[in-house]
Amino acid sequence: MATFGFLSTYPPTHCGLATFSAALLRHLTEQGSPDRGGVVRVVDRLPAAVHPNVVAHLVNGAPGGPAVAAATLNRFDVAVVQHEYGVYGGPDGAEVLDVLAEVTVPTIVVLHTVLAAPSVLQRQLLERIADAADAVVVMSDTAAFRLREGYLVDSAKVSVIPHGALTAQRLAPPASFDPFAPPDPRPKPPVVLTWGLLGPGKGIESAIEAFAGLDDLNPAPRYLIAGQTHPKVLEREGEAYRELLHRRAEELDVSDHVEFAPEYRNAEALMALVRMADVVLLPYESTEQATSGVLIEAIAARRPIVATRFPHAVELLSDGAGLLVPHGDTAAMTQALRKILTQPAVAAGMKAAAGSLAPALDWTAVAASYRALATSLLEARAGVAA
Repeated sequence: MATFGFLSTYPPTHCGLATFSAALLRHLTEQGSPDRGGVVRVVDRLPAAVHPNVVAHLVNGAPGGPAVAAATLNRFDVAVVQHEYGVYGGPDGAEVLDVLAEVTVPTIVVLHTVLAAPSVLQRQLLERIADAADAVVVMSDTAAFRLREGYLVDSAKVSVIPHGALTAQRLAPPASFDPFAPPDPRPKPPVVLTWGLLGPGKGIESAIEAFAGLDDLNPAPRYLIAGQTHPKVLEREGEAYRELLHRRAEELDVSDHVEFAPEYRNAEALMALVRMADVVLLPYESTEQATSGVLIEAIAARRPIVATRFPHAVELLSDGAGLLVPHGDTAAMTQALRKILTQPAVAAGMKAAAGSLAPALDWTAVAASYRALATSLLEARAGVAA
């Protein structure tokens, strides 16, 4: 049995770190597991309500906050610290170093972003975080390569553990599924799906343009854009990006076939939505992204994928689980979507390729890897003490 203290954003915050931490903690401590855990939740202001798993808050910029956060983490056997630039207080989130300086239990730092071309401060910050940690986890081989080649980090500390997902086998059939119902003779419009927190850089305006090139297909496909606006973007710019997307769909005369679903979905509801899609489209503008939870979830759901050539997509889709298109090439995106939607054998091959990758991405397997890493750290610490 081990106890895990998380330092991270956490629900009801809607961001990638919060979703990741909630899922990992849930699967580390799920029914039948002797392990237990709690969260020091990172916030910009103290909330009125407290999630049951939250045992303390780190309010960014609050005097004494890092010392209290560290003291709380020290009550657990292992600290699991989620890192993303800008989540913590200080320049590029440097306040996390003040927490790590006072954590005395074995510490696993999970790096959600490893930049290929960081600023001087970003590089120094990541190197100091890695130096303070007992173990460093990245979620892709690309991120591990960047650490080895571009940063002064002890490679012996680095482990690659993929981002987890709920796999199709662990989910019930969709609620509308009836194995005894007669087949519906009417052709259903195929669904192209993009989901995640919305904001500039997601490339969805280009995706709408690419989708408009499919207007000759019969039945006409639907493009479903699911997800809320990123809270940081919403605070800074309101719904300007979503409004831009609405205008772009109207300009291209596809607004009747482009649907926005801005409501929040939990993990189970989201995966049920993903399984309804005929194609998952990841049109991201970033050429840096070495970790994508959305990509992992699409593979776990065994959906055919079209993605721009961001690093994590290149790493995972090159063996056939999806099609890669150059950044900014909407014609290539249209062609890739058309190929999947009109050639069933191509889509079937992608589903089979994703199926070979999915078992290692299941949250149960991912949690087991974190548990094994924590055990090794605790045993090493005990051996030194002896």
